[in-house]
Formats: sequence, C-alpha cells, structure tokens
Amino acid sequence: MRKAFDRAEEVFLVGSLAFNVVLIFIQVVMRYVFQNSLSWSEELARYIFLWQTWVGASYAVRMRRHFRVEMLVDLMKGRLRKWYELVVLLVWCAFALFIAWQGSVLTAFLIKRWQVSAAMQIPIAWAYASVPAGCAMMAIRLVMEMKDLLRDLRKGAAC
Repeated sequence: MRKAFDRAEEVFLVGSLAFNVVLIFIQVVMRYVFQNSLSWSEELARYIFLWQTWVGASYAVRMRRHFRVEMLVDLMKGRLRKWYELVVLLVWCAFALFIAWQGSVLTAFLIKRWQVSAAMQIPIAWAYASVPAGCAMMAIRLVMEMKDLLRDLRKGAAC
C-alpha cells in the first residue's frame, strides 16, 4: 500500500507541475504574442498550485524535508532521542488532523453555499479541498513514520 501511495503522490505532483508549466506558457504566449489572454488559465494555475502545495507537504514528510529545529534533539542519544521523535510526530500528526478537520468543515460550508470561482465558474470548494486532503495525507505519512519508529524502539536499536 505504501508503494502505491508513494507512486500516486509522485505522479500527481509531476503531472500537475508539467500541466501547470504548459498552462502558464500558453497564457504568456497568448498575452504577449496574440495580445489576448485566457480568462480562466491564471485561476486554474492558482488552484493547481494550491493542490501541489498541500500534497507536496505530504511528500515532504516522506522525504523528511520539513524544516525542523534540531538543537534539542541533537543533545539526545539512543532510545531517549527516539521517544522524543515519537512525541514530536504525535503532536505534528494531531495538528495535521486538526487542520484536516477544520479544512473539511470550511469545504463543506462552501459546498453547501455552492460558491463558484470567478473565471471558471467551478465550485470554489474544489480549491479549498486541497487543505483537508493534503493534511490528511500528511497525517497518514506521519502515522507511517511513527509505526517505523515504534518498530525500531521495539528492536531496541539506538540512534
């Protein structure tokens, strides 16, 4: 399951980046060569970028690329360090789940109001849904990290 999750994330991020580059290139050509811009392309590029950002946050958990202050953890060794890392992951996961929940509440509110975007006239909730989706994916990644860390703690491995 983890490999399928990894692959889906990568395909989405690479595919959406390629699509966004082509979309913005077409917009630039239309604006500066043909003196006529597409009304919807900038909005679509913005919404795709939102999804890339939140799904990318999940990908960054997998790659261990989030910014961290490690001054305190660098002073710890062995099992103490692993337990500290577990607490950090638990707090982070709780925060990600809270943001996913609150993002879901906002998205549901926007669905109920049937608010649409200005240029494309699509439900604005599609853009806002990137927050709960990305945070839920991040929480899943964090649970995977905690599972690996607990496995290491049971083995008695030291850092």
